[in-house]
Amino acid sequence: MTKTGADYAWFEDDFPDIAQAHCFTLVRDLSPAAVMSRLGARPEVPLRGIAAVVDAAFAQYGLQEGNRQLVAMTTVGAWTLLIEPNGYLGVAEEQALPASTGTSWISHFTNINAVGTFLWAQDQVLRLRFDSMAPERRWGTAPDELLDVMRQVGFHLDVEDPEPDFYHQAAFALAEHLTGVAVTPALLRDTTFTCATVRIP
Repeated sequence: MTKTGADYAWFEDDFPDIAQAHCFTLVRDLSPAAVMSRLGARPEVPLRGIAAVVDAAFAQYGLQEGNRQLVAMTTVGAWTLLIEPNGYLGVAEEQALPASTGTSWISHFTNINAVGTFLWAQDQVLRLRFDSMAPERRWGTAPDELLDVMRQVGFHLDVEDPEPDFYHQAAFALAEHLTGVAVTPALLRDTTFTCATVRIP
C-alpha cells in the first residue's frame, strides 16, 4: 500500500529543527564513499543522530569556510541516503545529473520560505522535476509517469485544488514509492552517519 504525506506527519512534530529546511537524497547502488567521491566531498567526523547533524551543519556556516555544506549519509538496503540540514545540493542539477551516472538519484528539498523541489534523475537524465507547491507544472523526460502516485501520496495536481497541507511530507512518500526506502524516526535518531562537507556551487 502506498504511503501518503499524512504518514510522514511525525517529521515536522518530532524533528522541527530540520523539518523547516532540508534536502533528502537517495542514490542507488553507490556506497557513501562513492557518493562522496562523485560530489568531491571532504570527509568529516561521523555523527550519531540527526540532532547532532543539524548542530554541526549550522556550526559549519560560522566557520571561515562557510561555503561548504555538511552532508550526513547512511546505507539503507541498496541505497545511500544523504541528508542536508538547510541544504539543497541534492536538487541542484549541476551536481545531481553528473552524480547520477549509471544510477538513480531521487531528491527532495524544502526551505523555511516554503520553497520545495522534487527531482528524479537517472544516468544523467532528468526524468522528473517539479515544485512541491505547484506540482501541476512538471518537466523532465517522464513528467507524467508518476501522476497517479503523486495524487495518491497527497500532491494536488489541479490548480483549483486547495494548497496541500503535507506537500513536503508527500515528497517523502513519493521518494519511498520510487526507492522502497522509508525514512523513520528511529533511522533519524539512532543512526551513526558518515559525514562530509561539499563545496556549495
